[in-house]
Amino acid sequence: MTRGRWGLLVGLLAAAMLFFALDLDRFASLELLKAEQARFEAARREAPWRTAMLYFLAYVAVTGLSLPGAAVMTLAVGALFGPFAGTLIVSFASTIGATLAFLASRHVFRDAVRARLGSRLEALDRGIAREGAFYLFTLRLVPVFP
Repeated sequence: MTRGRWGLLVGLLAAAMLFFALDLDRFASLELLKAEQARFEAARREAPWRTAMLYFLAYVAVTGLSLPGAAVMTLAVGALFGPFAGTLIVSFASTIGATLAFLASRHVFRDAVRARLGSRLEALDRGIAREGAFYLFTLRLVPVFP
């Protein structure tokens, strides 16, 4: 593994460990969001762009690091920002987070996964070589594959 990959891996692990060490997963509950909704509304009224950007960045981090809480954040964004702004925020944030997770898995964890799964990945590689984008699209629709 190259030096850059090691740095990225250490950064990802540090972010995930910090998330759990600071007990940030406690914020990923509908009960907490419901209890803090009035406080959040006040913050949003005071600085709507800053609040939306912080939510956006938090959503990108949660999805990019594959941390628990993305489902709760997806449900809550509409209640917190309204359906139009909520859809806009979650659409872009989830796309960026998923892209970051993909890039990390492709460039940092690829060798480890290939070493662990070995021959079981050969069928997947053959399918991608044969059908390309259609194969990946079909895999994405099957709920067994994340």
